[in-house]
Amino acid sequence: MMNLAFRDIKYNFGRFLLTTAGISLLLMVVMGMGGIYRGLIQEATLIIDRSGADIWVVQRNTKGPFAEVSKLPRQMEYRLEAIDGVDSAEPFVSHTVQRDFQKRVLRLTIQGLPDNGAWLPIIQGRALQNGHYEMLADKSAKLPVGTTLLLGKDTFTVVGITDRMNSPAGDAMVFVSLNDALTIQFDTPAEAIRNERNARLRRFDNSSYGSTSVDHGETLSSESARPAALPEQQISAVLLKVNPAYSVEEIMAKLKTLPDITAYTSQEQRQIMLSGFVARSRKQLLLFRTILITVSTVVMTLILYTLTLDKLHSIAMLKLIGAGNSVIIGMIMQQSLAIGVLAFGIARFFGQWVYPHFPRRVVLVSGDLWLLFGIVIGISILASVAGIIKAMRTNAGEVLS
Repeated sequence: MMNLAFRDIKYNFGRFLLTTAGISLLLMVVMGMGGIYRGLIQEATLIIDRSGADIWVVQRNTKGPFAEVSKLPRQMEYRLEAIDGVDSAEPFVSHTVQRDFQKRVLRLTIQGLPDNGAWLPIIQGRALQNGHYEMLADKSAKLPVGTTLLLGKDTFTVVGITDRMNSPAGDAMVFVSLNDALTIQFDTPAEAIRNERNARLRRFDNSSYGSTSVDHGETLSSESARPAALPEQQISAVLLKVNPAYSVEEIMAKLKTLPDITAYTSQEQRQIMLSGFVARSRKQLLLFRTILITVSTVVMTLILYTLTLDKLHSIAMLKLIGAGNSVIIGMIMQQSLAIGVLAFGIARFFGQWVYPHFPRRVVLVSGDLWLLFGIVIGISILASVAGIIKAMRTNAGEVLS
């Protein structure tokens, strides 16, 4: 029975090869979409996992700092560090810039580091040594060590290359000192600064403060007349590490009493990312995967049905010489399984060479691959049904016609 199936494959080898190649391309795309989804999850939760923070403190009533903009005063870290049970409070700054660099568009997510970044996966170069004008760049940014880049009013030099450090949007991350990150984020052109200074002076001259005939003490005590304070540099979040002697729940209970912040545990921060940014992409990828699997099933069914039609005379001959239905069913099903298994193997083999060139990270998980392999086996069996039904309806007497 096995020899019969393979002899028929050998006889129709060209069609069998083209069918297998076509199915393997479809399966490669299906694998890639599953890998892109896993890559989205990794990129979305990368900083959350790598930071090692127990609690993320953000602006009140926001889902920051990734899913939504969050702004906190610079001194917030000192307030939080004073809470009993907090081991450390580190400021977090993250923002995205886009520059034209060497005739290409360069999108970078800038991360401010409170330390030298030695904990990052540095594959080339070194960690930060100077407090200013040095940066680490992910290899996806294609900025070799020694490259200089103008950010704000300062020129930064790439001193190290990291591996697989991308933002949830897929942009390459670059790491600079915390003060440099704030300077870049709040960089203002000189003309804008001059305009603001002139406007401030005009507002002062037009207010009661510009007149000597006004009682300044009475004016300053009025809430409606008091001028707004000038804003200072702001951070995106504060990362807290809890003392092992305390539980995260205890510290969260204390933070909930503060009126100007919202706190999330690391797990809650992950859930915010996965239920928001990644959720819609997951649904979209699942839809495309379903469509491609359906197309693969239809293509395999049509091909196997056509192969069955081509050998109806041979099937009738087998029935005439006394071959049972199980022999014919086995031949058709084995051919279908051979196409499915071989196509899966080809897709897996060539995929590992193709996926690294995708614009988004592709992460293949063994559990997903085994699930897809099971689906391919199911497709192969299902695709053989139409051919089997046609073969069962073939009359042995047709060989004499």
